[in-house]
Amino acid sequence: MTDIEAGAELDPGHPVPPPGDARGLTAAEVAERLARGAVNDVPVRSSRTLGEIVRANVLTRFNAIIGLLWLIMLFVAPVQDSLFGYVILANTGIGIVQEWRAKKTLDSLAVIGEARPVVRREGRTTEVATSEIVLDDVLEIGPGDKVVVDGVCAETDGLEIDESLLTGEADPVVKRPGDPVMSGSFVVAGGGAFRATRVGREAYAAQLAEEASRFTLVHSELRSGISTILKYVTWMMVPTALGLVVSQLVVKEHGFKDSVARTVGGIVPMVPEGLVLLTSVAFAIGVIRLGRKQVLVQELPAIEGLARVDTVCLDKTGTLTEGGMDVTELRPLQGADETYLRTVLGALGASDPRPNASLQAIIDAYPDSAGWRGTAALPFSSARKYSGAGFEEPDGATGTWLLGAPDVLLGPDDPALAETVRLNEQGLRVLLLARTDRALDDPEVAVGVRPAALVVLEQRLRPDAADTLRYFARQDVHAKVISGDNAVSVGAVAGKLGITGEALDARELPEDRAEMAKALDGATVFGRVTPRQKRDMVGALQSEGHTVAMTGDGVNDVLALKDADIGVSMGSGSEATRAVAQIVLLDNSFATLPSVVAEGRRVIGNITRVATLFLVKTVYSVLLAVLVVCAQVEYPFLPRHLTLLSTLTIGVPAFFLALAPNTERARPHFVRRVMRYAVPGGVVAALATFATYLLAREHYSGAGALEAETSAATLTLFLVSLWVLAIIARPYTWWRVLLVATMGAAFLVVLAVPWLQDFFALRLVGLEMPWTAVGIAVLASAVLELGWRRVDRAGPPRGPGEGTHGGPVSRLPAGVRQSLMARAAAARAVTSRRRSRPRS
Repeated sequence: MTDIEAGAELDPGHPVPPPGDARGLTAAEVAERLARGAVNDVPVRSSRTLGEIVRANVLTRFNAIIGLLWLIMLFVAPVQDSLFGYVILANTGIGIVQEWRAKKTLDSLAVIGEARPVVRREGRTTEVATSEIVLDDVLEIGPGDKVVVDGVCAETDGLEIDESLLTGEADPVVKRPGDPVMSGSFVVAGGGAFRATRVGREAYAAQLAEEASRFTLVHSELRSGISTILKYVTWMMVPTALGLVVSQLVVKEHGFKDSVARTVGGIVPMVPEGLVLLTSVAFAIGVIRLGRKQVLVQELPAIEGLARVDTVCLDKTGTLTEGGMDVTELRPLQGADETYLRTVLGALGASDPRPNASLQAIIDAYPDSAGWRGTAALPFSSARKYSGAGFEEPDGATGTWLLGAPDVLLGPDDPALAETVRLNEQGLRVLLLARTDRALDDPEVAVGVRPAALVVLEQRLRPDAADTLRYFARQDVHAKVISGDNAVSVGAVAGKLGITGEALDARELPEDRAEMAKALDGATVFGRVTPRQKRDMVGALQSEGHTVAMTGDGVNDVLALKDADIGVSMGSGSEATRAVAQIVLLDNSFATLPSVVAEGRRVIGNITRVATLFLVKTVYSVLLAVLVVCAQVEYPFLPRHLTLLSTLTIGVPAFFLALAPNTERARPHFVRRVMRYAVPGGVVAALATFATYLLAREHYSGAGALEAETSAATLTLFLVSLWVLAIIARPYTWWRVLLVATMGAAFLVVLAVPWLQDFFALRLVGLEMPWTAVGIAVLASAVLELGWRRVDRAGPPRGPGEGTHGGPVSRLPAGVRQSLMARAAAARAVTSRRRSRPRS
């Protein structure tokens, strides 16, 4: 039996509510349950604990390797040959501090966005934290609310619950008193109350809470790519290091301590120890930056995922428009009395305890319905597109009224539709008030209605929406407006915000996914979209290789948010949307979304840059070790030399480059793109360095020859590595030029200051060999430049300099750009991760 099946059998047969009444528990009963532990005390964390952070940053495979080598060097060599160990300590400390800061930011934001269910206690309603719910509590629920514990319905009012996040069945389930409800489901229509029957670890939510709502480092192409790289590095390191040990300790007959030092000097640079750390720091700083802008990142890869998005589906209401509306006009039809209609609308508003934005505007405009008694109610549903209520009027007359979409309630030839279209073309929202002779529970209640009035509402556009949409257009991200409203009205609203393109009625969309995808490519605005269609539209776009983000705030957006590659919810949205979204905009500002995109692009683009730096060093270190073993010569460097080179050409520059702004959209195939540059770069650097070393061995002799040989080889390796840095730093800005120049100047200071020469054992002897070293470095740099340009021309121009060789994608001819985008999209389709479980 599956977990869901087990959860569905909470109460065999017909469940019976526990003792108590609809007034809820008393204070004494709550205290008694707290005392015996019958409380919903499932720990839900938004981030790792401090201990987990420390362990994750300290107890790594490469830290173990570096730590062992460091301990050896502390005993056999001068302190300057042990500097690499202190650098690792400092870097690890920085990583721990940054992730701890990110944890505190996330924890504080999680509290702001935390769901607070409404419970009845001693006849009064109150909001409590989810962890404060006790067994037998009576919880009130309405549209958009998530069921947070398992229970049994105590009372219902047209209650419909969507259990698709648990069962995969998209059709809402009508609930009646005595029916079970499961945590993880959410309300799509109506309201009611249920009594908690299972709380804490016994509830179905307990199986999801820690895994689904925790701040996790789940699948990410960036992280999995780095893990793949480290696996390959480990395979290369082991045999190469063993060969180097044998070569330096057995074959070469020089001092033991010097042999150990040079062996360690060959092994240490093979380890890209700072790459994982810098990735963690970049993500952590991204979380902190977004946190300051009131953005809750519920899953870390969401930062990365949104940066890869090429299509964003926008729900109009609550995203492009503000939640509130205003009634601008009431147009009676067929000679109906306007005063009477105002009273009917007031009664309809009073009949719904949880009105949506449209009904709230009507309540504000028509508050008077004294003497009208409700006899039946049909809550609004996004699938139906209308709501209704039955009344007994003060004079004893009875009637049933519907309020909803005119094009759903009226026949295609009704003259009122023509007036509706004219109003929709102005961007106004129109509802039809109609009378029906059928009962509200009749499946055909909307058939044959008698139209009474058109209610015209004006929507408030978000002041920041137009700028945000222009940003997406500049970034080559296609916007699709998907709404349950009339397509013409939605198109008019979109037009005011600068969105152009065809507007389609979603009822005309084909059901076949491939055909639907073609229709989606040809249009920009879609109206009369049902919640299930929103989900299908997201799937159709994904089937064509698009990486899709979905924004929304209503319960009708939940299914699409869950299936989209990245779900973005407003902080004021329903509890269900916040639960399934990876990113929550707590300040409800649509204008914050570009910041999230920019942060993701900064992280991915910059990590790609610095990964190339780290892996060039790994490649040339492994190849140098192989060349040394084959040539049976001393390893040319001591650890102090490579510590200096790594600090000036990788460590310090990588930190600045990893945190720099970067707006290029993320591309797939992280490992392949990085290795296409790292391998040739490392090979050129190793061959040039070894050539200089061999020439120096022929040139120098006598006492101090080994130091002179090492110094010449170090000069060549530094200059080639500096050129690698110069390429990766492109496109140049003043601070990037200054960064490269500063690193070069720092190396010159080491060569010029006597005590630094002694400390790092670097002393250039004579003129011929140093200038030969410079010449070899210049030649190698030219080969490197030409080689990387050739690599750019052979594939997508996304080099370590972010396309500076081949030019940014946006500058390419349209045909080439579309081809590249199609290839990248097809790759994303293969690796796209579908989420199949909800977040509690």
